[in-house]
Amino acid sequence: MNLLIADDEPAIRSGIGRAIEQLFPDSTVHTAASASEAVQILDAERIDIVLTDILMPGMSGLELMRITKRKYPRIQWVVISAHSEFRYAQEAVRLGARDYLLKPIGRSRLQELIRDLAEEVRQDDRRVKESERLKASQRFLREGVFQRLALGLDTGNLDIGSFMEEYGGFYLILVQFEAEDRDVHLEHFIVENVLSELIESRGKGFVTSCGREALLALAELNEGEEIDALLQEAERHIKRYVKLPFHLAGTGRNTDAARIAEQVALLKRASRLAAAREATEPQLKGSGEAAIEVALAFIREHYSEDLSLEKVASIVYLNPVYFSQLFKQKTGQGYKDYVIQLRLTRAKELLLDPRLRLAEIAARVGYQDVRHFTTLFRKRFELTPGEYRQQQEVKVLF
Repeated sequence: MNLLIADDEPAIRSGIGRAIEQLFPDSTVHTAASASEAVQILDAERIDIVLTDILMPGMSGLELMRITKRKYPRIQWVVISAHSEFRYAQEAVRLGARDYLLKPIGRSRLQELIRDLAEEVRQDDRRVKESERLKASQRFLREGVFQRLALGLDTGNLDIGSFMEEYGGFYLILVQFEAEDRDVHLEHFIVENVLSELIESRGKGFVTSCGREALLALAELNEGEEIDALLQEAERHIKRYVKLPFHLAGTGRNTDAARIAEQVALLKRASRLAAAREATEPQLKGSGEAAIEVALAFIREHYSEDLSLEKVASIVYLNPVYFSQLFKQKTGQGYKDYVIQLRLTRAKELLLDPRLRLAEIAARVGYQDVRHFTTLFRKRFELTPGEYRQQQEVKVLF
């Protein structure tokens, strides 16, 4: 049986630890002086029972419990405190704590509690150990394949099609920390749990490491759910718990696993640009030009989706008005004109395919209203899509 005692008071940690080792000689006791140390131990060891103080530096014991419950659902939690306030006990019970003990803790009460929890742990182990092993193996395989895809590495003989068939259309989300060589283990843990919970509440997916200072998520959302809403809520939650500067960005909807590395590179570049913007005031011309290059790459990739100026400006972390000015300087065109020209140029190519109906072509280039598409096409090229097909001698097959 493995126990963890998380308390910032050395005397409490050592006192409870010695008592448990004497009462239960077969147990292994780990100690942590902070939530950050506790998270590292939880990741490294298979902990069965956690006794945590409420008030610790950086993150409270209740917050630690909340963010770890999803990843370690089988752990038995006991909250220890010098405060008898009802609100603390109420929150502890709501989070699933098995007991709320006031300091100093009596030896007999501690023995009774640990004995009961240990028996529950033994019964639970028999039921779930094999299931957990199988799930863990599947998770490590899935995340390992995904990490290689994200880095553009060879996946060998692995069948990527079967790996991705569960996700018909997915979004990628990157969280990049500005860590400056400090330990970000706790921040990784927090963001992984926040993103995982939000994704599971809106659809399905997973979160994995993308280097020491970044996390990458894959999410398929339920019908009616929007990626922008997920990103906004994720940012609010992360700001609540993470004190380091960070950048969060997401892609549009993807269907091709082979393009994951390209999309991840785009997200990382956008994060670097955002960091450069915040570090230099006034903004350097070079950073602005690079931001427009990232925006242009995004537009060319997602021209069939919603491409409001505000959305694309947010992807490269620029104010919409400033983004519009930079865009015209860089391309010689207004943002709206550029998108229309790109879409209609692509539409001309699609019109040469006799198998495609006009409504399908309009949808493929971002227009659900065929009449609106036809009006734009005629205004741009001085002939309708049908007249263009006649001019190009395209014989439609329907």
